Amino acid sequence: MRHLRAVTSHLSYLSLTLVFGLSPGALWDLTVCFFSDPRVRGWFMLDSYLPTFSLTVLYLLLIWLGNRCMRNRPALSLRGILTLYNLGITLLSAYMLAELILSSWEGGYNLQCQDLTSAGEADIRVARVLWWYYFSKLIEFLDTIFFVLRKKTSQITFLHVYHHASMFNIWWCVLNWIPCGQSFFGPTLNSFIHVLMYSYYGLSVFPSMHRHLWWKKYLTQAQLVQFLLTITHTMSAVVRPCGFPFGCLIFQSSYMMTLVILFLNFYIQTYRKKPMKKAMEEAGKEVKNGFSKAYFSAANGVMSKKAQ
Repeated sequence: MRHLRAVTSHLSYLSLTLVFGLSPGALWDLTVCFFSDPRVRGWFMLDSYLPTFSLTVLYLLLIWLGNRCMRNRPALSLRGILTLYNLGITLLSAYMLAELILSSWEGGYNLQCQDLTSAGEADIRVARVLWWYYFSKLIEFLDTIFFVLRKKTSQITFLHVYHHASMFNIWWCVLNWIPCGQSFFGPTLNSFIHVLMYSYYGLSVFPSMHRHLWWKKYLTQAQLVQFLLTITHTMSAVVRPCGFPFGCLIFQSSYMMTLVILFLNFYIQTYRKKPMKKAMEEAGKEVKNGFSKAYFSAANGVMSKKAQ
């Protein structure tokens, strides 16, 4: 029966293509129109996947072209722009955090498992905030563009690009099919983390603040805790279902596991291996040809006296 439905579906698509001359992209948009959540139809950038996909391709293209263009040019400072940008993202994240807490509280959301329809108007309120969350992922493409213009190429890692590009596309899907209910939890945690993170970025623009920014390591730890809590919250709806789509829960958990692996690798490489490597290099400098730096200092002191 399942195979019959699949064959029927393919034949329907083929007939639409042949009879009406619809392209695969148009067929996808038609699918979205028929099967997406009716509460979000007509919302900006949601009715068609083309804008989200095109902007993602443009983002990747700008990284590649930008690095080539900046290769023989001096790095830009952008201090004023970065200050405003980080302040804007911090305020937007604070708004989303507050609004998600208030709207989920208003709807009496069940922390273990929340379906997509039972909270009425509160579900619409959550969906509106999650649209801003989706749109914020587009704005955050500027993180990478600023790295390119400032020639911070070491920070344009696979983790960075994968995280930014995938989140924007995944949240287009979330908004179209599961725009409220159980979907609220991850963005609530992430908005809190982003308040801290973009505050840190904003302060790091000023050299005088660098000595106060000792807590970068703890931001990465907080991100890892966020992912693990989101996986736990997602799987709780698998253990005790409430009607939220099972496939979406499994996909979200799997995607979050990729972020845990990548962020954990970043944490180990940055905060574990690098300090050990630095300590070994310093220990190597301490000893030259079997004599320590202290020996050479003493010898130089003696020779200085004799010279006097």
